[in-house]
Amino acid sequence: MGCVNGKCCSRYPSSPDGGSDHCGELRPYKSKHILTQRSLEIVHVSSHNFTLQYSILTQLGYYQDTVERENQDSFCIKTQIQCNPNVHVFGVFDGHGQYGAQCSNFVNDRLVEILSSDSTLLDDPLKAYTSAFLAINSELHDSEIDDTMSGTTAITVLVVGDTLYVVNDGDSRAVIAVKNGDQILAEDLSVDQTSFRKDEYERVKLCGARVLSIDQVEGFKDPNIQNGGEEENEGSDPPRLWIPNGMYPGTAFTRSVGDSTAEKIADPEISVVKLTPNHLFFCCCK
Repeated sequence: MGCVNGKCCSRYPSSPDGGSDHCGELRPYKSKHILTQRSLEIVHVSSHNFTLQYSILTQLGYYQDTVERENQDSFCIKTQIQCNPNVHVFGVFDGHGQYGAQCSNFVNDRLVEILSSDSTLLDDPLKAYTSAFLAINSELHDSEIDDTMSGTTAITVLVVGDTLYVVNDGDSRAVIAVKNGDQILAEDLSVDQTSFRKDEYERVKLCGARVLSIDQVEGFKDPNIQNGGEEENEGSDPPRLWIPNGMYPGTAFTRSVGDSTAEKIADPEISVVKLTPNHLFFCCCK
């Protein structure tokens, strides 16, 4: 499990020494996050006079048959991109396959490097982010990492002043807490890219993929009954993607970075959210 949580605060908390931050410097906050039980860090967004408090948690999921399985998650926290106090990146990368850990770390590292050096980032964040993902995907194919059957999903949030650019590739997720009267509601910032979505189902079918659950592949269910566009039933195996004449890759998501055997598209989906006083915090998780 990987998670990055960012809390939006309307006023600056007092800094330990009363001084200002240097570029890229992280300041620990005095309290701990209630869920992660790790120290909160803070970063100022000076253009709109608020701060972000943030914390992280990464933990290997429990697998009964492989208790010593490698944690393939990685996370990204990069404050003050290009030494700009109003630009920050938070993200989670969920690797999969034999070399999933290498893939998630590769994408994590290169994303920060590319965004930090892209002079067009603030002029056109949508274009810059899409170009970054496509470049990273190509670089991963050409690297020493075998990504034929391995890759990573990616969910990241670029904070530019009071605007969030939520960038999704795969089935990791971002949500935001919104105050609505006396209630606090969770709203999706991203939509999972799986074949449960009708548009993704139709797209991968046009690319030549077979969309079948494990039960359909093994003959326990009718392979002619498609699940595209339907809600996932708890406990059932999701529809997965297979090449036309083979029993792989079997992924439950329809986009990722890497996975060169199955790849037809690695373009991320990007949503834009303007922060208001009713937005309390956001969370990126695998």
